[in-house]
Amino acid sequence: MLSRRHALKSGFKSAALVTAAAGAMSAFPLLGSDRASSNASAGQRLRAPRLRTGDGLGLVALAGFIGDRFGLEEIAEAVRAMGLEPRFAPNLTLRDGYLAGDDAARAGAFMQTWRDPKVRAVMAVRGGWGTARILPRLDYAALRRDPKLFCGFSDNTALHLALAANHCAPSVHGPNAAASWPPAAWESFHALAFEGAMPTLAVEGYSGANLGGGRRAARTFAGGIAQGRLVGGNLSVLSALVGTPYLPDMRGCVLFLEDTNESEYRIDRMLTQLALAGVLGSLAGVVFGQCTGCHNPDGGYSNFTLYEVLDQQFGRLGIPAFQGLSIGHIAAQASVPVGCEVRLDADAGTLQVLEPVVA
Repeated sequence: MLSRRHALKSGFKSAALVTAAAGAMSAFPLLGSDRASSNASAGQRLRAPRLRTGDGLGLVALAGFIGDRFGLEEIAEAVRAMGLEPRFAPNLTLRDGYLAGDDAARAGAFMQTWRDPKVRAVMAVRGGWGTARILPRLDYAALRRDPKLFCGFSDNTALHLALAANHCAPSVHGPNAAASWPPAAWESFHALAFEGAMPTLAVEGYSGANLGGGRRAARTFAGGIAQGRLVGGNLSVLSALVGTPYLPDMRGCVLFLEDTNESEYRIDRMLTQLALAGVLGSLAGVVFGQCTGCHNPDGGYSNFTLYEVLDQQFGRLGIPAFQGLSIGHIAAQASVPVGCEVRLDADAGTLQVLEPVVA
């Protein structure tokens, strides 16, 4: 825990320094002119205030619980290393089966934390399953009246999508509070949430003496450039919201997806559901991040590969689509702004943020 805190504190200090210099974050380079400009619609959009050192960060459990007080202490250490003050929701260690309290308790704790005047942003401590169960219990009008930045990923995709569907402020799909927060993950989050930066995310190419050394090159399923509002998250969670009022209108949007521990046929099934529901056909572009552990547990070549599935599903859409950004269930994951305008270049394997997620 101490080494983690030291690393994060060092990363926080370095991030505050390097974001002022051009090209300082090589994994997530900033465009030099981006911070000073945005389009008219971006200026009028409801946005949460950016994070500042000393702000209160509300910590919520919308799905699974934290096992014991030592887990809470480790999370508190990490948040303080970010320069923020942890404000714990009251349900983090409650247990109702695999949930952090029943649906009413989790929804109530979230709204209580959001309404706390000392809380400037809200971050999920972990994922699991259960966020979708509380969506009907949330007061979206209150969330719009008091815009705050929500951060998290995995099962928290359900809340990201519900916020977008209910015209709340854009949110950040990025690490949960209990993540390991290596430098790349911290710097990416800091740029969006603290600096209001508009980075360009890029798939790393092969380089160095070991040209095939595991570096993830972009896999382009259909080339071209697309622009639109960024929506998405975990594929399993997103596909389960089809047919509900909590899936936002995705017409003309850029969809980003990720998943973990799903066999190839399950990825195929979920993408087929999105296609049959008319979601995929209405998009401007698609980027699939990482699919960690997404392979047939029986091994061998009895199935389509994951990339064959993605190629079949996205290649026939007639829109730009690629795979390979560091979005998903990986330690060094990139943070991306849900609900903000982006520009996707499927040939280059880049995703450029065109407006800040915070005011």
